[in-house]
Amino acid sequence: MSDLPRKAVTRTAKLAALPLGFAGRATWGLGKRIVGESAEIVGQQLQQRTAEQLFKVLGELKGGAMKFGQALSVFESALPEEVAGPYRAALTKLQEAAPPMPTRTVHKVLGERLGEDWRGLFLEFEDKPAAAASIGQVHRAIWHDGREVAVKVQYPGAGEALLSDLNQLSRFARLLGPLMPGMDVKPLITELKDRVAEELDYDLEAEAQRSHAEEFADDPDIVVPDVVHQCEQVLITEWIDGVPLSEIITDGTQEQRDRAGQLLAHFLFSGPARTGLLHADPHPGNFRLLPGGPLGEDDWRLGVLDFGTVDRLPGGLPAPIGESLRMTLDGEAEAVYERLCAEGFVKESIELDPDAVLEYLLPIIEPARADAFTFTRGWMRGQATRIADPRSPAYQLAKQLNLPPSYLLIHRVTLSTIGVLCQLGATVRLRDELEEWLTGFAPEEDPDDEAEQPAAKV
Repeated sequence: MSDLPRKAVTRTAKLAALPLGFAGRATWGLGKRIVGESAEIVGQQLQQRTAEQLFKVLGELKGGAMKFGQALSVFESALPEEVAGPYRAALTKLQEAAPPMPTRTVHKVLGERLGEDWRGLFLEFEDKPAAAASIGQVHRAIWHDGREVAVKVQYPGAGEALLSDLNQLSRFARLLGPLMPGMDVKPLITELKDRVAEELDYDLEAEAQRSHAEEFADDPDIVVPDVVHQCEQVLITEWIDGVPLSEIITDGTQEQRDRAGQLLAHFLFSGPARTGLLHADPHPGNFRLLPGGPLGEDDWRLGVLDFGTVDRLPGGLPAPIGESLRMTLDGEAEAVYERLCAEGFVKESIELDPDAVLEYLLPIIEPARADAFTFTRGWMRGQATRIADPRSPAYQLAKQLNLPPSYLLIHRVTLSTIGVLCQLGATVRLRDELEEWLTGFAPEEDPDDEAEQPAAKV
């Protein structure tokens, strides 16, 4: 049996063992209940044990399993602290680590894609990977013109592994529900499967990265490394140093956390408006905090990596998002409800109370109301609990809302970014970003005020 099939069998066996482990823990929990322990304590213990096994397995794998783990990792803020605490370190590790590809395999791919004399293209090439992710790993090198570069090499058979893992994960998605309160895991896995072909296409990734690099070339706050060379299975970009956001989350100062959070929000909302593309993989491993911001070396900029998954939004984020947000903040229940119906968030067969819909939405968009909002794990947990509790009116209403396909990726990226902001514990002037970049959000100017303005300047 060759190396790749053997690894595929091992990966499948590990994934297949997960449902059995869940079932075993359920039996253990029932036993604890019989001997008198409270349902709440047993539930927490079950959740913790399940999470520990899940992330241990995902952390040992590449392919779809790791991609799924990365997508889940940004939502750990929603978990109860007694559950999230013990395995937070394992989640962070998922964001930046995976078993490396053998050196001989790396050299084989480079030889096939760059030519047998591929070493002549580099002044230096480090065989030890600097980072590894779900479909490829990155090597640090020096290009023949002296530039430091990141060489991303795709794992052979990455596409098959991605689909195989995600298909297997989808079979027991229901069992993962308790790990992520308020989140439906199955649509997440479906979306990851739908985007496999796009993520494997390094030509598309290079195109998206070039667009961002060009647009943000002179930006004092955002750094996007330019593309140096790309071909099938190999993508070479400029190298950037910096502190990964995962390290800022664990060890950063409050000043760094706040700055990282503000820059992340700025990039999320300005990117689509400026490039027509939404960076759709906002886990902390894809961002770096670099010195040398607008205020000098003591200030910070945000470095952005990995453009393998993007949403193409030629007009920027859809105007109904900004308009609905503004109307919700203004308490216009009927207008908000009409807009949600028009966009497909409420199906024609469903009739809801507009005031109840407004009451459901207002706590979620609280960060857009304040001049500055402090994102915390406690706030995220409160929102998740409100929506996940079957006894809550919010839960009953959420079950009747619909998420149109065109909004699916935007919704996930926004939730993921909020998850990272909560992990950072950052205080962010979110409303400033919304007013500048989100069409339809800024209050319309009063024509009378506009007419009076020139007279005031005289």
